[in-house]
Amino acid sequence: MEYDSLDMMTNAISTGVVAVYSIICLVIGVLTLVAMWKIFVKAGKPGWGCLIPFYSQYCLFDIAWGNGWLFLLTFVPCANFVVMIILFIKLAKAFGKGTGFGIGLVFLNTIFVLILGLGDAEYIGPQ
Repeated sequence: MEYDSLDMMTNAISTGVVAVYSIICLVIGVLTLVAMWKIFVKAGKPGWGCLIPFYSQYCLFDIAWGNGWLFLLTFVPCANFVVMIILFIKLAKAFGKGTGFGIGLVFLNTIFVLILGLGDAEYIGPQ
């Protein structure tokens, strides 16, 4: 079976779309990791800690709540959504930001993590 020019053009366009989407996702992921690294350093944690899966959650809960072991609550079905929303609000308050900023962390995480990590916010501790 031969490909006609329309099939070849469709394949080329879809490949291009997937490539652009993959590059955008990679850039967003790298920016988020850089910002999380800076957040960890600001809070006195090792920056590389954001790269280790469970340890990063432990550190994030320690930064926001003051008790890292509360990250185990994220393994409870249905409750994990509520716990993560509270985590982001507490994280915002730990850096001197308000509840609105915490809601921004919930819905536009990468943007607000970049603001928190690369901005002038200072870590003041769990509230």
